[in-house]
Amino acid sequence: MNHYHHFGIAIYMHAYYAAETDDAKLREDMEKYLEYLPLDKVYVENHRGLVDVPVKRLKELKAILEKYGVKVSGGITSTGLVNGVPKPALFDTFCYTDPDHRREYLRIVSEAAEVFDEIILDDYFFTSCRCEMCISAKGSRSWKDFRQAQMLEFSSQIVSLAKKVNPDINFIIKYPNWYESYQATGYNPGLQKDVFDMVYTGTETREPFYMAQHLQRYESYGAVRLLTNAAPGRNGGGWIDPHGSSDNLNRFLEQAEFTLLGGAKELTLFNFPVMLTTPALPALDYVLRRTDAFLDRASRPAGTAVWVPFDAEGEDQLCSYLGMCGAALELTPDFPDDAPAVLLTQRSACRPDSVARLEEYVRKGGTAIITTGFLKAAYDRGIQDMTSVRLTGRHVMGSSFMIGLADYDYADDILAQGYAKILFEALDYKTNATWPDVLMLAGENNFPVLTEDLYGRGRLFVLNVPENFADLYKLPAEVIGTLCKVLSAGMPVYLRADPKWSLICYDNETFCLHSFRPMISHAQVVVRGECSGIEDVETGTIYKDGRRLPSPRRKDDAASTRAALPEYAFDIAVEPGRSMYLRVIRSR
Repeated sequence: MNHYHHFGIAIYMHAYYAAETDDAKLREDMEKYLEYLPLDKVYVENHRGLVDVPVKRLKELKAILEKYGVKVSGGITSTGLVNGVPKPALFDTFCYTDPDHRREYLRIVSEAAEVFDEIILDDYFFTSCRCEMCISAKGSRSWKDFRQAQMLEFSSQIVSLAKKVNPDINFIIKYPNWYESYQATGYNPGLQKDVFDMVYTGTETREPFYMAQHLQRYESYGAVRLLTNAAPGRNGGGWIDPHGSSDNLNRFLEQAEFTLLGGAKELTLFNFPVMLTTPALPALDYVLRRTDAFLDRASRPAGTAVWVPFDAEGEDQLCSYLGMCGAALELTPDFPDDAPAVLLTQRSACRPDSVARLEEYVRKGGTAIITTGFLKAAYDRGIQDMTSVRLTGRHVMGSSFMIGLADYDYADDILAQGYAKILFEALDYKTNATWPDVLMLAGENNFPVLTEDLYGRGRLFVLNVPENFADLYKLPAEVIGTLCKVLSAGMPVYLRADPKWSLICYDNETFCLHSFRPMISHAQVVVRGECSGIEDVETGTIYKDGRRLPSPRRKDDAASTRAALPEYAFDIAVEPGRSMYLRVIRSR
């Protein structure tokens, strides 16, 4: 039984430690770890780089660890130097074309399966090899097609071997935190999920400024949702590490919290010796206990559906930037036909039928938001029949904005000032064929940031994404609130605030409000529908001072008004790096 109600805690013991540590030191380190945090499982690695841990030693380690009442599983990191000859592959990952590499990898898998009933592959299972063998085997195919086919075939071979050695094996593939790049290195969870028993999610986000990946912290939540929707019931958990968090330990703690708020059933800490020396370990138990208690109240994660096909690319990490601006999102690899609203990015447009599916969805009454990336990628595939928005190839900068939603009277229009100038595509549109909900002002001119079209029984919005996604953080609260209002169609709550907030919602109207702001800050949580307040589920504090927001009103000579639920805004202050766990109170 796990120590926490909603998830287990695992730790990964890499091969360097396993090979070099004697029994006494292992026991000493386990006692030290257990002073700070419970433990339910240990993944013991049998291979990494130049290190192999012999089967005999693996069995000894397993026996020692099991005396602490933990489950012991195996792990493999797929790097090495076969025959002493390096390959043209980053990190010396294995070449799955070279017969010698394949034989060596099969040996590693066989030895792990001999000792453990469960194996997890560290995310170095990818391939980036471009040796002569790979170039020849690739032929006229793209590297993406070649690598995905090769990895699918070899995945089947190693799983088959492991199950032959140990019929009870549970074989897990852990996917990296760089989901936007899977297709370039042979990963495809959409196919591999049917080969492995389970998948696992890399949710390490680290430092966003100076590390090449520039991962945004919301991704620890979003990645779990994506892989959970890819393999329902078979996402084993999330994997975090403290790297890139030494200057701000809250980055590491947020990884844990957001991973678990996303529904992960296990949290793996990488790796054992590192966790023994990080000052974040003592604080982690507090975060885990607090999150566990909130999950007693929460239900299924909910958000605006984002169609994220696995073997596609474009507008990488945009969803994480939007998630840092308060958009509550639900990433899924399948088109969400029944969702009340859907966001389509350039990645979505890589599917040949994307425009046809979008057209049918909107025509039947759905609300769709497409980005400029989607518009560009689908420009000559029928999207121009749904909107008068056109690309110009020009760009424009500005920092002042005007908000004038199509369903509201001109008296409700708002002028807002951003934090700095932002570079946008200078989109064109036709007056009264398309409505500009948000405009950027530039001299005696203005350019659309968000447009709206009516189509069939639904609505289509075009979101003009800044050339640098990080410039979303320069938008004023009024614009962010408008984007969140549109992106949250069908949701009971949305956020009106400056950038650097996250909103994580559940389908029973509980939600988490998290601040990434540098100081205590205020956000407006907007509730749709009649309510009597918002309750802090930890303290019992009730926010009752909701302010009624303007409702849709006839614009000029229009003869009708769009029906909409009343909206109430509640002002809530949150300390930096802190989450508040809240719920809507509906009785009024």
